[in-house]
Amino acid sequence: MDEKKYIFVWEPDLKKRALYSDVLKIVTARGLADRAEVLVTRFIGFTPKKPVMRIVPDDVIYTNFNSDDVEKIIESHFIEGKTAERFAYSIDNETVKTKEKDVHNRQFRIVLRNCGYIDPEVIGDYIGRGGYQALEKALFELKPDGVIEELKLSGLRGRGGAGFPTGIKWEFTKNMQSDEKYVICNADEGDPGAYMDRSVLEGDPHSVIEGMAIAGFTVGAGRGVIYIRAEYPLAIRRLELAMAQARELGLLGNDILGSGFSFDIEMRWGAGAFVCGEETALIASAEGNRGMPKPRPPFPATSGLWKKPTVINNVETWANIPVIILKGGEWHSSIGTEKSKGTKVFALTGKVKNPGLIEVPMGTSINDIVFELGGGILSDKKLKAVQTGGPSGGVIPAEFVDMPVDYESLQKIGSMMGSGGMIVMDDTD
Repeated sequence: MDEKKYIFVWEPDLKKRALYSDVLKIVTARGLADRAEVLVTRFIGFTPKKPVMRIVPDDVIYTNFNSDDVEKIIESHFIEGKTAERFAYSIDNETVKTKEKDVHNRQFRIVLRNCGYIDPEVIGDYIGRGGYQALEKALFELKPDGVIEELKLSGLRGRGGAGFPTGIKWEFTKNMQSDEKYVICNADEGDPGAYMDRSVLEGDPHSVIEGMAIAGFTVGAGRGVIYIRAEYPLAIRRLELAMAQARELGLLGNDILGSGFSFDIEMRWGAGAFVCGEETALIASAEGNRGMPKPRPPFPATSGLWKKPTVINNVETWANIPVIILKGGEWHSSIGTEKSKGTKVFALTGKVKNPGLIEVPMGTSINDIVFELGGGILSDKKLKAVQTGGPSGGVIPAEFVDMPVDYESLQKIGSMMGSGGMIVMDDTD
């Protein structure tokens, strides 16, 4: 029997689900129900303007089709056994069966592992892909000291830009004596051209919730706060739904999984002030005050929200946590470079043929990111520079195109990784 395939459907109007209905009817009418299952996704990974179908595990993406073309695509792919080349998403005129598959292989999806493969509004989809197993492992197997050890082994550093070792940060808070501690998710994404955090929150909100719950258990915190800008209404709605579903299943709230550990999360909405992406300004805003940075020390790990010990990490960092706990710190440390471990999500924008989100191992060169994954410069013009790190970062000239992208390399030439915005400029800019 042929391997079962999954047709993930994305369309602009998810309420009507017109494409989903068309595909389901055709699959049923053609007797393909035992070979193909039709599913709805709310995130694809790049930035489509028209409906999209992704066939998994073939990793073929179809777009730029209308309702009359759907049957042709299904017939070609499932009955004739060949890619419907006319509608295949292409890069540099090479179809998805050749170039795009290579592009996916160049990526290493840890943070974006579920985006495009689950319905983020259905907790069962997340659980079906191993969700909340890391929380269970932390609660009943590793215990707080074991979690800290795995994070230290992993080499994970904060993905918000500063790059501080996550395990050490958590350990500071864990070792503080206090009647109350907090865990904060920094979802105040303000760099121009950056939408990594937004996409994770919209496409896989439970990964962030699970990561925060693991942190709460590890450091001894009973409450978490997600600070998110109000300009992200869809992310807010999906987070609220995800938290409600987690509470219903005993994964948030009192006595989580019968462990005796209680932890819950609430949200604070930011008004869009760029400065509130800085952790002390964010904390001031979350307390209801004007979002103004404060001198450090003291650092939030020892004196944060309401002057209590606080772990604060950004969305991408939280999404890494469950995978590291499940697969182990040594596994994570095998990815990336000597000092910059793991992967990094970039929002590739500007004068590039295929803008969108990519996730690559640390140390991947700018050349590979722009020309291999991004498809090259629009209108085949010359690369002039790449801007990284938002307003705090710098402009990297084309002469450094072969430089690996990691914390240390970017700092050496006067730029920084920041949260992951990458704006490409051509020779006319």
